[in-house]
Amino acid sequence: MKTSRTILGGAILAFALTLSGPAWAQADIDFGDDTSTWANDGECDDPRFEGEGAASITSPVDQGRDAADCQAAYEAGTVTYVGEAEAPAATASAGDDIDFGDDSGTWANDGECDDPRFGGMLDSHEMADATDCRSAYEAGDVTFESPNVTSGAVQPAADIDFGDDSGTWANDGECDDPRFGGMLDSHEMADATDCRSAYEAGDVTYLGEGGDMVADVDFGDDSGEWANDGECDDPRFEGDGMGVALDSHYMADASDCEAAYNAGAIALAGEGGDDNGGTTMAGDIDFGDDSGQWANDGECDDPRFEGDGMGVAMGSHNMADATDCQAAHEEGTIVYVGDQAATDPIVVDGIDFGDDSGSWSNDGECDDPRFEGSGVGVALDDHLMADATDCSTAYQDGTVTLAAGGNGDVRINFGDDSGDYANDGECDDPRFEGPGMFETTLDSHLMADASDCEAAYDEGTVTLIEDGDDTRINFGDDSSDAAFDGVCDDPRFVGRGGAPELFAHNELADASDCQAAYEAGTVTYDPQ
Repeated sequence: MKTSRTILGGAILAFALTLSGPAWAQADIDFGDDTSTWANDGECDDPRFEGEGAASITSPVDQGRDAADCQAAYEAGTVTYVGEAEAPAATASAGDDIDFGDDSGTWANDGECDDPRFGGMLDSHEMADATDCRSAYEAGDVTFESPNVTSGAVQPAADIDFGDDSGTWANDGECDDPRFGGMLDSHEMADATDCRSAYEAGDVTYLGEGGDMVADVDFGDDSGEWANDGECDDPRFEGDGMGVALDSHYMADASDCEAAYNAGAIALAGEGGDDNGGTTMAGDIDFGDDSGQWANDGECDDPRFEGDGMGVAMGSHNMADATDCQAAHEEGTIVYVGDQAATDPIVVDGIDFGDDSGSWSNDGECDDPRFEGSGVGVALDDHLMADATDCSTAYQDGTVTLAAGGNGDVRINFGDDSGDYANDGECDDPRFEGPGMFETTLDSHLMADASDCEAAYDEGTVTLIEDGDDTRINFGDDSSDAAFDGVCDDPRFVGRGGAPELFAHNELADASDCQAAYEAGTVTYDPQ
């Protein structure tokens, strides 16, 4: 909704409607340029046009500044050209062109002008107390204090090259050009519409080429959820006066941060780092794509991030969970901690931990079958030397040690102790054979009698049948509607690789998914 407009006066509108004579030919119309804040929004905002294709509220400041929209509407016949209207009579001195804003302020229409541009005391009412301030201005009770408009000593906008709108954050309503105090070097001469609008409204000043951003800190506003809580949450700052640095509070915790800054409790991180205050903004991050298995599930699984908005950080989702991670980053629930290449080897105490290429890497548990201890999650053969960060961290914490067999020995995935007869001193897992086995093996104990079978295996009383290739399971076929979706839907299998809801009609009908999950150790066979 366009609120920052001045309604075209009734007298002007009447004048426009009574114009007679031949219609103007398009060749005679100078449509102008697209420098209006409302340019390219599908509506003609130039007050020289009227019709169903024109905005319902227009302002003289947009005259000749919405060319593309107005020309398209004119050629489509949804607007007509009514010509330039007379400027409305006002007591403002020549050259004044003030955008009073709207009446969205809490104290609008109370008979007092609270807009700080006219000497008012409420920053929240800047361009939000239009009726009161216009009345006071026209009565001569207040003056407009914007130096960019009223002071002849300040460089006129016409003399400034604002550049273009090629910046990533152009047309977002904020000026990011560092020549006007913006925080992004990449937006120098690349945020023209935002900066021109802010400059003409008196919200920014022109600092010149290479303007000093630190000397005149733009604290932003108090639009953040945690603004005015006594702690600065703007990630551009650092120090004892900080709360939690939130990307969502970038330039949105002004009062808290300004107070802490003036008290010396925080400093702009950019004074010792980059011009973004040490924070990586979304426009500088390559989020990748949505090719990860768990993309678009509402949680960020890319291990390059951390925070409350994270699901399970997985090496397989490095640059592969873009939508979830970008949304969480913009909400401020995660922060970007940088690239750790999934294939970079990690070596500690002579042990080559490998890399983070495993599907369950960076989940806080070591899944490399070469290790044992309380820090081990599920030992997965396909995570041999592929869960480096988790395992090296657990190793240094003392929660895992290198198992017998050393750096290259692939251990058996014994499963867990979920079987009814687990821990009875006999191995009931049908993958094994030998004198340490119960007289009858149980399919229900496949990968579900880990302690008994591992003890018997280490004692040499059982061995793995056919080098671990289990031929007892009939996986069936792929006739299920849910086949080939990467999740095992056969209700005979359970585990994190299985579907959250299992249905009887998928039994023996999702062979490829279930066999892959079974071989990866993410499901166990439980035919009960």
